[in-house]
Amino acid sequence: MDDVAPGALQQRWLHSHEEDTAAEMVFRPASFAFGRSRGRAGFDLKPNGSLVEIGIAPADGPTESSGTWSLRGRQLQFFKTAETNPSRTLEIVSADRDRLVVKK
Repeated sequence: MDDVAPGALQQRWLHSHEEDTAAEMVFRPASFAFGRSRGRAGFDLKPNGSLVEIGIAPADGPTESSGTWSLRGRQLQFFKTAETNPSRTLEIVSADRDRLVVKK
């Protein structure tokens, strides 16, 4: 498999749970025409390496936390502020500007 270009990842991604499979999770750009949902988790990968993780609040609205991200081959790593070990690592299956697929 080829490495993923960081430029293909630099945008706001939301979980498209309707497209998930047993082994993979699918994310789409925030501009995608999603169906109705009670909230969508995701992340915003900024070109400067900063990260905004998006969660779902108890009232179905978004929550946000900040950090940084890096790409090592096909490993997308999220870091909480001031930590050296990743808080989350996603194994990328495929990535383009319209669809990001990672292993569960």
